[in-house]
Amino acid sequence: MPAIAIIGAQWGDEGKGKATDLLGESTDYVVKFNGGNNAGHTVVIKQPDGTSEKYALHLLPSGILTPGVVPIIGNGVVVDLNVLFHEIDGLEARGVDTSLLKISSNAHVIPDYNRNLDKVHERFLGSRKIGTTGRGIGPTYADKMNRIGIRVQDLFDEKILREKVEAALEFKNQMLTKIYNRRGFTVAAIVEDLTQFNERLAPYVCDTTLLLHEALNDEKTVLLEAGQATLLDIDHGTYPFVTSSSATAGGACTGSGIPPRRLGTIV
Repeated sequence: MPAIAIIGAQWGDEGKGKATDLLGESTDYVVKFNGGNNAGHTVVIKQPDGTSEKYALHLLPSGILTPGVVPIIGNGVVVDLNVLFHEIDGLEARGVDTSLLKISSNAHVIPDYNRNLDKVHERFLGSRKIGTTGRGIGPTYADKMNRIGIRVQDLFDEKILREKVEAALEFKNQMLTKIYNRRGFTVAAIVEDLTQFNERLAPYVCDTTLLLHEALNDEKTVLLEAGQATLLDIDHGTYPFVTSSSATAGGACTGSGIPPRRLGTIV
């Protein structure tokens, strides 16, 4: 069965989260394929007693609220681990089961130095600022393109992780200290911060591309849930006032690992 993509046609806030939730009962997998915790979906769910529960999700897919659905954070997402587990803890405290969550081993993580650089660079621009959320998302996508990024799988090999952090900080610390007059970071501090959740993170991590291909071959329903929207797309949006990832149907394929021939309905 082809995958279904829910794409925003404007600048966001089109109700994608609600649409995902409404389709939840007939969906087996829901995939967040782009962005990070720079946007989110608010979902209101009616309870049997007539009251409503409101959930604000920033990093987790909306499908995590539907029992039995497998929510997936795809390879095209950049993950702030602190935000991830803050959201997981918040949902579990309200009785939501998050055990089915899967996270791509190829997704990139947001290190603390990128959050810091994002904020100081925006302040440095002054009246020319873009309006970034300051959460390190843009710099992390830039690292991905520059091939100095850190992926989820790297967190479980300390030798590789340390080498990657050392290589990144060689340039990042120069920027922080010599351009922005800020204190740099140590390799040890970044490694410790990135690996603090490893024990909790490990059960969620897998090859999500393989998982989704197998799901489609088994005639499962896969829903691809966009963050932001088309006019915030890095290539097709109102540049330069755009996000750092692709929020279109093309981005859905790239950010999930599903080939275009397996993409069916776009709503």
